[in-house]
Formats: sequence, C-alpha cells, structure tokens
Amino acid sequence: MPQAEFSDLGVQENHGMPVDKTGARIRQMFGEIAGRYDFMNHFLSAGTDVYWRWKAVRLSGPFNESPILDVCTGTGDLAFAYRKKLKPGVPVYATDFTHGMLKLAEKKRDSREVVFLEADTLALPFPDDQFQVVSVAFGLRNVSSTIGGLKEMARVCQPGGRVMVLEFSLPDNKLLSRTYQWYFRNILPKLGQLLVRNRQAAYEYLPQSVSEFPCGSQLTGLMEEAGLVNTSYHPLTGGIATVYLGNKPSHPR
Repeated sequence: MPQAEFSDLGVQENHGMPVDKTGARIRQMFGEIAGRYDFMNHFLSAGTDVYWRWKAVRLSGPFNESPILDVCTGTGDLAFAYRKKLKPGVPVYATDFTHGMLKLAEKKRDSREVVFLEADTLALPFPDDQFQVVSVAFGLRNVSSTIGGLKEMARVCQPGGRVMVLEFSLPDNKLLSRTYQWYFRNILPKLGQLLVRNRQAAYEYLPQSVSEFPCGSQLTGLMEEAGLVNTSYHPLTGGIATVYLGNKPSHPR
C-alpha cells in the first residue's frame, strides 16, 4: 500500500507543506475537541473503531502478568480494552500529554488497575524494560517524530515483549480506496468542523496527517529501525485501519 497513492488522489490538501505536529498545536487541538472526541470517533467510523481496538488487543496477545502501557491514550478506550482481557491484578498504565483528554478518561475509569499519567510519548517517565506490551491507537501519527516515538515505546518494552500500533491506512481495493478517500477529503472535514467547532481545524488535520504517515512495510521498516524484530502488519476492514506488531529482542543484538 504505497504512501504515494494517498496524495495522488488528492487527499493531501496542505499544498505540499508538512502538517504542523508541534506539541503546542497538537495539545491545543485535542484539548479543544476532547469533550466530543468519543462521540466523533464512533460516529465518523460508524462504530467500527470499537472493533478495531478489540482486534488490536487480541492480535497483541498472549499476555502474562506484567503491566501494559498505552501511549497517546486519549480518553483511554484502548487501555480499557486491554484491562478487560487481562487477569485481575495486572495493571494498565495509560499516558497522554493533553490534560483535557485525561480528565475525561478518569471519569470513564471503572478499575483502579488502569492508571492515567500526563506524559509526552517522546519522553516517557518509566525505566527501561517495564511493560509486556506497549501500544498506541491512532496516536503515533500525532507525535512529532514517528521514529522517536517508536524508539521510546521500544525502550520501555520488556525484552521479548511487543509494541503494537493501530493506525489508519489505505484500502487495497481500488473502489473502496477511492470511496474512502473521497469521504476523507470531502465529507469528514466539513462534518467534523460542523459538529465540533475548534480553532485548529482538527478534522482537516486528520486526513492531512494520515496522508503523510507511513503505512504498511514503510512503518514496519521504521519499527525495525527502532530496534524491533519479527514485525508484521494486519489490515482491518479492507485496509481502512492496520495493526502493526513488533517484538523487542529477548537478548541484545
């Protein structure tokens, strides 16, 4: 699924300029849309995002009794999905650098075994080799350095553990791909801005950031550059989203 196909069909509307992913812009943007974030995720994906997270959790198992970390957690949906799959007593830590998102996540929290922390994915406040799984759903493309985020996720992952990335991607089927991209380009930004007024054009940013983000073998290549092995990717719903997996080596190379 070559990245060029996205821009060839006109999804990229920033006229060749890189998408602004500075920390201040991303923090402000997600702070502005936090109150409607869950509703918009479910509405714009017709509820499919729930299945994507469910599938991502199952693909990243089997699990042991070590903790799990979910970065860029937003309002915590993936962290909660992991907690439901784990044995009692196994904690899930979840980080995000947008305070408004974490406030909403705390309101949804129904288990003391999910712990939310305000932290930047590029500077996680954990020692090396702590977590059996380090995950991120629809958040890595918002990190200013993709490879930097992956290296930090790999750093805190246990030897033999897994890094899991769930992200939007490009469908393989040409008809589905064109329909999806037309919706992404023409409908989603207008509908998103209408339903969630914000000064950072969050729902124009979404297709722009997806169009720039590496997918398929491009992303697994970056995961390998970050030190992960046995990488793989698993398209979901015709390739609209993809789960990426990589293992941290059990022994130093």
